[in-house]
Amino acid sequence: MAGNSQRRGAMRNPGTKKGATVGSGGQRRKALQGKGPTPKAEDRPHHPAARRERAAAKRQAAVTRPAREGQPSRAEGSVLAGRNPVVEALRAKVPAKALYLQARTEADERWREALKIAAATSIPILEVSRTDLDRLTDGAVHQGMALAMPAYEYADLADVTDSSLLVLLDGVTDPRNLGAVVRSAAAFGADAVVIPVRRSAGVTAGAWKSSAGALSRVRVAQVTNLTRSIQALQREGFTVVGLAADGRQSIDELPPGTLSGRLAIVVGSEGDGLSRLVRETCDWVARIAMRDGNESLNASVAAGIALNAAYVARR
Repeated sequence: MAGNSQRRGAMRNPGTKKGATVGSGGQRRKALQGKGPTPKAEDRPHHPAARRERAAAKRQAAVTRPAREGQPSRAEGSVLAGRNPVVEALRAKVPAKALYLQARTEADERWREALKIAAATSIPILEVSRTDLDRLTDGAVHQGMALAMPAYEYADLADVTDSSLLVLLDGVTDPRNLGAVVRSAAAFGADAVVIPVRRSAGVTAGAWKSSAGALSRVRVAQVTNLTRSIQALQREGFTVVGLAADGRQSIDELPPGTLSGRLAIVVGSEGDGLSRLVRETCDWVARIAMRDGNESLNASVAAGIALNAAYVARR
């Protein structure tokens, strides 16, 4: 209506356009411009790949950055966690860099004994928060106590050839098995345990724990090639007996004097047993007598039985 056409706001502003026009007039130029190639997944801040990349960088930084004062670096050695393992290690006089205790934690007899031994042997005693202790022990059950140990110093094969009884491990990759073998070696008179650099467990906090302190009494030698080391021991006068479930004779059926002379017992992994070259290099391949239908024994159990047989023969 004519009257309504004069209302304020009802008249079209002649300086503006309304509705579709011919062509875009440049209105959509920005929308039509390309944004370039799609960034890589790790370059997009919120992409899962980018988050994984940042998390990996943080983990690497945690390993390589210098430790804060009073805290050991993981690269410098190992950390033993738990009250019983720590007390046992301190009783056995294992080398230790520091005893870490969680602040405001209930003390017991083990706590007091650990403090007493550490103080008597001049081991630094440091009080830390639970968060720091969790980090130092990689989240293990530490019960408010941890012991930092320096990196283990392995012997060379030449350092142990003056022994009369050795144990060689072929492909044993569980540190707990290594510790248990060392414990049996100490119990039955073996002087050293020999392990290869590759495909083998090393002396870690777990190995210290399962050895019950025996690692402070039995040397562990590390060699590059186990087969060549066996040949070197044979030249030194050792008889080398490998343990295998399919051995032709049991260990107590070996010729007289085999177990009582200079002896090296080779124990393979629980799954694969002795590797081919190691088996072929051994002087004897013997089994442990047991009931039919049973699976092969755990490596540390087999080592303990063979060492006991050697101990009895030597008596």
